[in-house]
Amino acid sequence: MNIIGELLGYVAGICTAVVFLPQTIQTIKEKNVDGLSLLSYVIYCIGMISWILYGIYLHSVQMIVFNAISLFFAVIVLYMIIAHKRSK
Repeated sequence: MNIIGELLGYVAGICTAVVFLPQTIQTIKEKNVDGLSLLSYVIYCIGMISWILYGIYLHSVQMIVFNAISLFFAVIVLYMIIAHKRSK
């Protein structure tokens, strides 16, 4: 693959991987999940798992790594949403 394609892959991967970091940090600090959609996070996690599996199929390290990072952050928030709903 050419250098521009690789660079675009890394830029896209980094952006999508860190997009949930501020939300995750805020949710952990404030322990407040009001206003966060359980369904949205479930669908997002399913999408990330699908991207990881697709990355495995394509042997794309970028796709696997960056989507796994995104999934990690989303699962933390998803866990907090589920725990909050159970405590109510």
